[in-house]
Amino acid sequence: MSEPAAAPLQLSSVQPAPPDAILGLTESFLADPRSDKMNLTVGVYKDDSGITPIMRAVKQAEQILIEGEKTKGYLPIDGMADYRDAVRDMVFDGKVPNERAAVVQAPGGTGALRVSAEFLADQFARPRVFLPTPTWANHGAIMTAAGLEAVSYRYLSADKTSLDLTGMLDDLSANARPGDVILLHACCHNPSGVDPDAQQWEQIAARITELKLFPLIDFAYQGFGDGLAEDSVGLHTVLRHVPECLVCSSFSKNFGLYSERTGAVVMMAADQAAASASVSQIKRLVRCNYSNPPRHGASIVATILGDEALRRAWKSELMEMRQRIHRLRESFVKGMKEVAPDRDYSFLLSQKGMFSFSGLSPMQVDQLRTEHGIYLVGSGRINVAGMAEDRIDWLCEKVAAVL
Repeated sequence: MSEPAAAPLQLSSVQPAPPDAILGLTESFLADPRSDKMNLTVGVYKDDSGITPIMRAVKQAEQILIEGEKTKGYLPIDGMADYRDAVRDMVFDGKVPNERAAVVQAPGGTGALRVSAEFLADQFARPRVFLPTPTWANHGAIMTAAGLEAVSYRYLSADKTSLDLTGMLDDLSANARPGDVILLHACCHNPSGVDPDAQQWEQIAARITELKLFPLIDFAYQGFGDGLAEDSVGLHTVLRHVPECLVCSSFSKNFGLYSERTGAVVMMAADQAAASASVSQIKRLVRCNYSNPPRHGASIVATILGDEALRRAWKSELMEMRQRIHRLRESFVKGMKEVAPDRDYSFLLSQKGMFSFSGLSPMQVDQLRTEHGIYLVGSGRINVAGMAEDRIDWLCEKVAAVL
């Protein structure tokens, strides 16, 4: 009996994918005709005019590059050497001997996460990866697409305002096995803004060591919390405890290079041989994916970090952005105290980076969007950096109206 004929491939059989939970809201925001609307969804820094600005140091670096650029040729598979060295020094800050450190340039933090996940799945019989609850919406999709099994561990308290350290450590002890991967946010936790303090990081690192877990650290917001060095405390604590780890670094936020896709996989290996072998395997995976990374963003970062004057200027601008976010948090808390005195929003003051949970229900989030043109993620996550200083009172009034 002959086999039935296979059906031909037909694109007409493809069903539409659901819209991205966050980017889909931005599409709705752009289509909204209201002039007084406000977008607090996507994780990008904005100034008071609603623009994601190009940093002055970046423009200066670009001018230098334009005048001196001689080629648009391919970069090596692992990226630009000057960039890799600059990233290693910024992320590890001398805490890891150079012979144990390695960097592979990647197309943004998302690219670094996907490359890291594919490497772990390819080399270690598809280990499980433990993700905090909650975490960035794309983490789970990236890990499972690479072939890893995603498992959750508790991270936030029930009211979503503080760290549930006991729950976190208990979940890991009860469920994690040696060789499992644990994903950690180095700073400015997305979506909550809740970070462990130095003592809590010590306990987390000790438990990771005890359970023989492999850390995969998402470092997307260095400099947006308390400062470049201060935001590295958690990472460097983990580095002191474990023999090896992977760090996924991004320069979308702290250099404003969102569209340039500038990131890196930063590795601490047990020794030089392990680092070299691991890089060779990552390069093999990259070659059959995007082949080699983009040049422009990496050139900007390398130019700024390699020039003392530009580096100072960039750090000053980054401080301005960080301080503005702190002011927005303070203004929002003050405004909510005036219009909704029975609700306590002071927890926002201890949180770090661009994000916090507003405490709003999905129904209240929908009401803000439909009645007032204020766009939040369904979970109630709010991008503090999307607020405008001169419209805080208006925002607080509208939030109070749906409470």
